[in-house]
Amino acid sequence: MANYTPMIEQYLKIKADYKDSFLFFRLGDFYEMFFDDALKASKELEITLTSRDGGGDERIPMCGIPFHSSSNYIKNLVEKGYKVAICEQVEDPKSAKGVVKREVVQLITPGTVMEGNMLDEKENNYLASITQVDEQTFIIVYNDLSTGENRIARIEAGWDQVISELFNQPIKEIVISQSLDSYYQELLTERLQVTLSYQERTDIANDFMPLVEALSDDDMRQAFGRLLTYIEATQQRSLDHLQPVKEIELKQFMKLDMYSKRNLELTETIMRKGKQGSLLWVLDKTVTAMGARKLKKWLERPLLNQSEINWRYQLVDGLMAQFMEREELREALQSIYDLERLAGRVAFGNVNARDLLQLKHSIGKIPELKQILQSFSTKEVQQLGEVINHQEALYSLLDQAINEDPPVTIKEGGMIKDGFHPQLDQYRDASKNGKQWIAELEQQEKQATNIKSLKIGYNRVFGYYIEVTRANLHLLPEGKYERKQTLTNAERFITPELKEKESLILEAEEKSVDLEYDLFLELRENVKAFIPQLQVLANQVSEIDVLQGFATISESANYTRPVFNQTREIAITNGRHPVVEKVMKDNAYVPNHVSMNNNTNILLITGPNMSGKSTYMRQLALIAIMAQIGCFVPCEQANLPVFDQIFTRIGASDDLVAGQSTFMVEMLEAKHAITNATKDSLILLDEIGRGTSTYDGMALAQAIVEYVHHHVGAKTLFSTHYHELTALDEALDHLKNVHVRAEEYNGKVVFLHQIQDGAADQSYGIHVAKLAALPDALIERAQVILQDLEKTQTIESTNQPPAADDQQQLSFFVSEEQKPKEKQKQPVTGQTKLTKSLKQLNIMDMTPLQAMNELYRLQKQANEEG
Repeated sequence: MANYTPMIEQYLKIKADYKDSFLFFRLGDFYEMFFDDALKASKELEITLTSRDGGGDERIPMCGIPFHSSSNYIKNLVEKGYKVAICEQVEDPKSAKGVVKREVVQLITPGTVMEGNMLDEKENNYLASITQVDEQTFIIVYNDLSTGENRIARIEAGWDQVISELFNQPIKEIVISQSLDSYYQELLTERLQVTLSYQERTDIANDFMPLVEALSDDDMRQAFGRLLTYIEATQQRSLDHLQPVKEIELKQFMKLDMYSKRNLELTETIMRKGKQGSLLWVLDKTVTAMGARKLKKWLERPLLNQSEINWRYQLVDGLMAQFMEREELREALQSIYDLERLAGRVAFGNVNARDLLQLKHSIGKIPELKQILQSFSTKEVQQLGEVINHQEALYSLLDQAINEDPPVTIKEGGMIKDGFHPQLDQYRDASKNGKQWIAELEQQEKQATNIKSLKIGYNRVFGYYIEVTRANLHLLPEGKYERKQTLTNAERFITPELKEKESLILEAEEKSVDLEYDLFLELRENVKAFIPQLQVLANQVSEIDVLQGFATISESANYTRPVFNQTREIAITNGRHPVVEKVMKDNAYVPNHVSMNNNTNILLITGPNMSGKSTYMRQLALIAIMAQIGCFVPCEQANLPVFDQIFTRIGASDDLVAGQSTFMVEMLEAKHAITNATKDSLILLDEIGRGTSTYDGMALAQAIVEYVHHHVGAKTLFSTHYHELTALDEALDHLKNVHVRAEEYNGKVVFLHQIQDGAADQSYGIHVAKLAALPDALIERAQVILQDLEKTQTIESTNQPPAADDQQQLSFFVSEEQKPKEKQKQPVTGQTKLTKSLKQLNIMDMTPLQAMNELYRLQKQANEEG
């Protein structure tokens, strides 16, 4: 660096501490970037790349953005997953000896943004950390810096559960230790697409110890310490709004793994990755940003505690019962701003007078909110109003202090009301009277000189002046006016009297602005003391908003209050899929019953494609989830067990990012379900086995059904095109056949979308192809091939199995009878080593890679024995 200029040396020294960030280096009214930062930023931000002489052998790449419009550029970079280090001048250039001192005053990262334009008001912006305790145990900490929320959860079932827990959470950045396995780090960036940051320190400063008082576990304290020290290091400002850490007791909530969250499209759709078309889209009738965020949290964590669920039902019932009062409630809630994030901005020090005005107006609505809630006849709804504290002292303080129309900035005055501070009133009076005196002086001078165009003006360079056009200069009396500035067509003058008054006016204005700024900072500090109460109030208001949203959608969509049973029975009368029902027009949705008594654990569903099998399966899962978050459900009646977990395998979703085919995804998801489900779980398996050959698929599908029946006992919906499986109802006591009705009229199939008992009689695959408008020649050829195959099947059913040369299917599982005669060996008496090895394998606990290695070993062993 010896060859560079002192300023570039300073830049490089600071940049060395922020190698993974864009360094916004303040030079005058611009943030400048140099070297690689400039090359990358010019492309990402589409700004001009220039260069400058930095004292070295070559010119240095450079680009810059104006300081006053930097927020949009920062937002652009942060949304793309980058970090931005803000480097400001920290001393007055006039008093600097040499290069002005500069320091990084804030590191803005995807998980720590605070500015409103960078945040989705209906979405939390979580920064998370992962700490590994042992091979199977991990601790996850969540922080939303914009609201101060802190949560922590212990994961004791390995890395897969970590990914499932993080999946679909609004996480932008994860803080970890450098020692975390590199394979895990790659999964986080590739599968969750988050920014990774590193922090090794886990100690907690004394000032923050009250945040972890509820945590008795040292591992949890250290895990929170990792995240907290990262926040301290990046933000370097007040964190008074951070709330005590709340432990997420995962055993209190229904488990929804990554596959179920995706397949059921709870918060976003699979195809478009957007809210529209998801269950959240249907249920979101909230009117506040806080309520929208709370709804999403409830939807991600359905309850297991029946008393808590029933408490929510009582509130929804009470709110539904009185339409007019509920509409008044919604109107009152619409006037309440985002209290959570306003409190965060107060603590963070980036709140302005308009924010405090919003805070005042929001608190001012609370008495009305209490009154409306207490006007309901339901006791539980009344209690919601009774516990709310309307923060009268804070309202009074803000009402006395803040003007009704304050400016956006806090350094130009105009924020504080008259009468709030005596000294400020004196300055304002002096300024106001001085200006009145100026106006009167102008009139006096016009009369004295008889110059009607004479005027008194002001600018920042010359202060106050008397301006006279050149044509009227001869009318000025001699000796009274002192020339101050010459213009093309006029002259500007000052008088001793005007000069004296100018000093008084300007001094009063300057002192007024400075005092007002100081008063605002003092006011902001006073408001900080109310942050804990504001956060409690925000939580109460957000819950009220979610519950009124449940009541609103339940009434408008004709939802019903469900009941729960302890006998594991499912009895849904005319159930509907909430999302499909909403998008269909003219009440065209066909409702269906779901009936599974305590003697039926598996419904084997058959029927043609496009008939509604998958919709029927998802419908049950969504009704269960809605019921366990406290919302009424789309049906006429619902009697349900409380499900501890939901597992799904629905849709052919190749995971190409992880290099997994449809069939591998099927097997992994099926394995995950049957190895983790309990008798209190719900399993949805759609078309298992279709990713491989017919015989392999059928064998796997039957084996899975039997395994769930004999060993798991969970309530299971299993759809299939393998009609041969319908015979299982004779062998399995707890399995029942149902099918989706379809009728054929004049060579065309009509899907009735109705579920009925028994097995389907045929597949209608070619009819579906007709509906898809495939070419007529193709359809006709398919019908010929189908007839030939059906004839062949009839002949084969009366004869011996065909020789291997006649087999048209490729199979993983080939029996001895299907092998070519010349390759068959004589039967081996006794148990071979290969047979013993096969019996000892526990396939369900293997990873795909382990299975491939074991297969290679067995093949080698078979060759040796052969």
